[in-house]
Amino acid sequence: MYLVVGLGNPGKTYQHTRHNVGFMVVDRLAGAHSIMVTRERFHSLWGAGDIAGRQVILAKPQTFMNRSGQAVAALMAYYKLAVQDLLVIHDDLDVDFGSIKIVRGGGAGGHRGVQSIHDTLKEDRYVRVKVGTGRPRFSETVEDYVLSPWYEDQRGQVVEMV
Repeated sequence: MYLVVGLGNPGKTYQHTRHNVGFMVVDRLAGAHSIMVTRERFHSLWGAGDIAGRQVILAKPQTFMNRSGQAVAALMAYYKLAVQDLLVIHDDLDVDFGSIKIVRGGGAGGHRGVQSIHDTLKEDRYVRVKVGTGRPRFSETVEDYVLSPWYEDQRGQVVEMV
């Protein structure tokens, strides 16, 4: 069994922001594989099903980004999963918009959701899919940038990227 966690923030306020691209990917996977991500437990919305013949749990932590580790640890403990069974999908400023980078281990790169998982699990050797948001084009702070909707000219590409 694998745990696939998309990082984001709960609520309509954050729904279409860069920081919620992990939620967007989980929603897309759920739809493509008829997995209902509607169960509320373990500080998450989650659902279980099969993808490519493998049992998976798709999860969207509801703890807000900075406490994502709490939700991930709860799911992993309940299902007795090892760190190699975890895949985390999150936004990344240092990956060009539209690009995806897959890594195992390494630092959080300033991403507070990833740092929360590292700190809670005391481990960083899980697989991460970094979805590129690129850097702000204008004078926005990084925080404002990741918590804002995509630029108008990016919105069509976001669907393809997800």
